[in-house]
Parts: sequence; C-alpha cells; structure tokens
Amino acid sequence: MMSVLKGKKVLLGITGGIAAYKTAYLVRLFIKAGADVKVVMTPAAKEFITPLTLSTLSKNEVFSSFTDEEDENAKWNNHVELGLWADFLLIAPATANTLSKMAAGNSDNFLLATYLSAKCPVFFAPAMDLDMYRHPSTKNSLHTLAGFGNIVIPPGSGELASGLYGEGRMAEPEEIIEFIEDYFSKNLPLKGKNFLITAGPTYEAIDPVRFIGNHSSGKMGYELAEAAARLGARVHLISGPTHLSTENPNIILVRVTSTHEMYEAVHSNFKAADVCIAAAAVADYKPKTVAGEKIKKSDQTLNIELTKTEDILASLGAEKKDQILIGFALETNNEVENARNKLKRKNLDFIVLNSLRDKGAGFKSDTNKVSIIYPDSQKDFDLKTKEEVAKDILKEIIDLLNA
Repeated sequence: MMSVLKGKKVLLGITGGIAAYKTAYLVRLFIKAGADVKVVMTPAAKEFITPLTLSTLSKNEVFSSFTDEEDENAKWNNHVELGLWADFLLIAPATANTLSKMAAGNSDNFLLATYLSAKCPVFFAPAMDLDMYRHPSTKNSLHTLAGFGNIVIPPGSGELASGLYGEGRMAEPEEIIEFIEDYFSKNLPLKGKNFLITAGPTYEAIDPVRFIGNHSSGKMGYELAEAAARLGARVHLISGPTHLSTENPNIILVRVTSTHEMYEAVHSNFKAADVCIAAAAVADYKPKTVAGEKIKKSDQTLNIELTKTEDILASLGAEKKDQILIGFALETNNEVENARNKLKRKNLDFIVLNSLRDKGAGFKSDTNKVSIIYPDSQKDFDLKTKEEVAKDILKEIIDLLNA
C-alpha cells in the first residue's frame, strides 16, 4: 500500500536518550514508505547510535555540528537550508533536556538551530523516565511547545531504562509512522472524494489484426489519477490501451480497448463520482463493419466506411447533476474558439486546451503546455512536466469544490 509519506522530505532529529537505538528502524520505515530522509543528531545522541548506521540507512549525510571539527577546511553546514528543505521535522527521541531548550529558544547545538529555522510542521516524540515526564518543568515545556504549534506524539507506558514501569517510553517506530500518516491524511484536500478519470487512446477494430487509433500514451490521465490519489481521492481510472500501470491502492484501474467499452465503464461509475476528468483521446469514428478475418492486401486501394462512435463526454454532460466535469481539447487551429464551443456544447465546468502548435505539448511527450478555459475566463500556463500540469489542474478542481 502506498503511504501518504511517499515523496515527502523528512528531517529526523535524534537526541541523547536510550531510545535513540530505535531510530535505525524508524529511518528504515520512512524509506520503505517512499520518503527522503536526512538525519540531524545532537553530540550526545552519537553515544547511543552511530552516524554511520543512520547515513547507511538514509543514504544521506548525517549532520551533528556546524562544521567537521576534524577538518580545518570543512564547509559550514547550513541549518537554515535544512530547515527549509524539510516537509516536516521529527525529533525522536525528544529528551527532557532538548524539550526544555526548544521551549526556551536555546540554540546551543546544530539540531536546535535547525529546529528554530524550520518553517514546516514539527513533531516530537518525548522519551524519558517516569518522574522526569511527570515533572512540572517537563509539563511546562510540553505546554509551551504545543502553543508554538509543535505536535507531540504521545509516549507510551512500559518498562523504562531505570527499571520502573510507567509513562515516558518513546512511541514505537510503527506508532510514530502511523501517527504522522494519520496527520497528513486528515489534511488531504480531496479526502473522501470520488474521482473518475479516463486515459489513453481507444482502438477501433478494422479486422482481427488492424485498428484505427491515435498516438495518445495515456501519460496525462495517469498523472492526474496519481495526483488525485496523493491528495486523498479514491480514483476509478478507465484506461485505453497503454503500457502504463499503477500500484496505488487508491486507484482502481479498469482497462478497455474500444470507445464503446470505455463508454460502458464510464457510465457505470459516473453517478458515484464527485469529479470526472475525461483525459482520454477517444476515437471519433469506427469501421461500420469489422471483418471477421484478416483483410488480405490485394488491391491498390482499400475503402473503409466509417461511422461515428459514442460521444462519451457529451453523454456525461447531459447526465451530470452535481458532478464537476472536465474535458480536454487538442486543437491545431482556432484553438480557443473551438475549445470554448466544446466547453459549452458538452456542459463542462472547464476545459483543458493544448495545441499541437506548441513544441513539447500533446501526445507521447513527458511535458505539456495547457490553458484552462472557463465559460468566462482563461488561465494560461507555461510548458511543464505532465506531473506538474496535473497538479495545476487539480488545484483548479479543489477551488471549484471549495467554492
């Protein structure tokens, strides 16, 4: 199952407590979830776990001081840059000493300087003995940090290093991961929304061997599906023939070949959808009759009578009630005028226009250059990767959902 932590930049701060030994497994779990991890240690933390272990697991340099004290030519480690790099900072274990310094704004080591520079969410997992955890000064530190907007990952109860049994034990690595995943999942803007997305071409058979099709790779539709799922949506992806695939558990992939098969699959899921994005390049015509056997090459010419396929997008526009319906228009001339006509004709909320005149846009490319056209306005975007284009489109959809 894909984690909401996939692609996130995690800064892990480790302080000098016995629970530091658990951070090797914690780093491993972050990496397994698809996160990029950098580690900052206090000098005391190195007495409990080695930087070599953590750099090997994270595949990144481990930081513990502003410079390498053994190298007179060492470069300065930029704590501000680290704080800005991270999507979130996790301090685990967070000892009573470190919590007190965080609350007071004390900056006597590299980790604390990084903490004070961080602009991202900050989580901390306290770890100390029972009496230390209950002490009024610790409670005051926790209260102060909560007032700063820092997020405590509650400690558990269990056997402590002192031999006592009680509260103060750092949450287990699996519990920390689950806590942070829950935090980010609850804040996903498309949580609870159902998306229906079409992608790729459709093929219309001429005979058992040949077909009418187009050059669509399906990349744009798949990027839209992945982006929507990352933002919390449950996605039905109806895909024409393409080599692409997805392993995202929030994406239900339905493969089809012809326009009619796509029409049936789309309509069977449309009523349950909150948002439908028709990114597929559907064939407009199909052979009126399909040969049962391979057509032999004999005459110099071959005439095939074509008939229109179902207009999937128009049929959805006629059926839609509360759904947001988005279409695509690939044009070669009178681009904006043709796109606006399609927008009105098919009852769309907006249409995504791209032109074959623009280098790097259209089929088979990893990039696209689009304009988003509303009934009364237009937004033009620069050439971007299709992943970035998908984010732009979803931002517009989120704005519509929140309007």
